[in-house]
Amino acid sequence: MDRSDKSSNSVVSPAAFFSRTFDEALALTREARDYLRDYGEEESGELAIEVARHYSVETMRLTSRLTNMVTWLLVQRAVHQGEMSRDELHEDTWRLGGKEICLGEGKVEAELLPPYLCDLLRRSERLYSRIARLDQMVANEAV
Repeated sequence: MDRSDKSSNSVVSPAAFFSRTFDEALALTREARDYLRDYGEEESGELAIEVARHYSVETMRLTSRLTNMVTWLLVQRAVHQGEMSRDELHEDTWRLGGKEICLGEGKVEAELLPPYLCDLLRRSERLYSRIARLDQMVANEAV
């Protein structure tokens, strides 16, 4: 069999790709919500005052990442489902927001924060960076 032949099963449609990415972002959002609801207040209360302040900043950064990612993915879904036109998609209004905050450096050593929060921060930053690359690809289509 010629390896250059690609079966239709190995090609992922853009809609399926965005759907999986959306599902991943939504699952991470639910996980972060559950963590912050069930453990956040208690864990932040056990931190030194200066670290607790950074804990608050980092949970806000986490929330911002998740909100911006899910919003962007919902717009992509609307385009794939025909609820928005591709022309609308290319307007700056629909670009991924919050890059300065979402990709900004934290001001506290990660080991001072609760380990589970650090894990959520790391995973959300990785997913946000992936979606930022997709956003750039979509923007480049308009040029």
